[in-house]
Amino acid sequence: MIKKEYIRSVLNIFASSPFKPLVMHANKGGDCVRKLNESLLAFCDGDMEKVEELNREIDVIEHEADIIKQTIRSELSSSIMLPVHADDLLNFLKPQDSISDDAQEAAFWLTVRKFDAPPEIREGFIDLTEKTLQTVEMYEVLVSTLSELLETSFSKRDVEDTLQFVTKVEEMEHQVDVIEKELVKTIFNNEDIIGALGVYHLVRLVSGIGDIADKSEHAADRLRTMVLRR
Repeated sequence: MIKKEYIRSVLNIFASSPFKPLVMHANKGGDCVRKLNESLLAFCDGDMEKVEELNREIDVIEHEADIIKQTIRSELSSSIMLPVHADDLLNFLKPQDSISDDAQEAAFWLTVRKFDAPPEIREGFIDLTEKTLQTVEMYEVLVSTLSELLETSFSKRDVEDTLQFVTKVEEMEHQVDVIEKELVKTIFNNEDIIGALGVYHLVRLVSGIGDIADKSEHAADRLRTMVLRR
């Protein structure tokens, strides 16, 4: 019943604007990453009970994102008129959906093993996750401009403003890459302290969190293609 009501609400929004559900979907990804940031802080503080609780909350949000994604796809198969190519929209939706998927995966990996590493690794993870969250939130701002583009019939000025946000997301993703590489080096340099299993676990976490920023950049690039090819 809850799922049917949720789908109905998304359909009502879709009827008023084909872009609003895309914004809703992007915001679900942002919500997942915000929860992940909370979970990472709890993980570093050794609060595994909170980590488990936040993991369950992220599972719920990711499921809601999937419902929105499925509803968007089903509506695109109808005769609805779109201001962009349907294929471009779907190609953009796929990496956007991976933001919540990757956040869910990283949140799970926080639950499997307690954090036991030197302070510099803790600080590295905090920096990585915060910068990843900033990247995703900049991406949310980018997606929010789609409704404005529709209202102004893709005016040249608004398109240029949107493309500037794409560049900002790309720049922030690069910053995440730099932090990610440095953190991996720091983890390996402390192998004698955290052990081989600890290295594997933490490097897997670094990769999983970094993937979120990668998907944001990828989705931003697809959004640029969608806007320019309309």
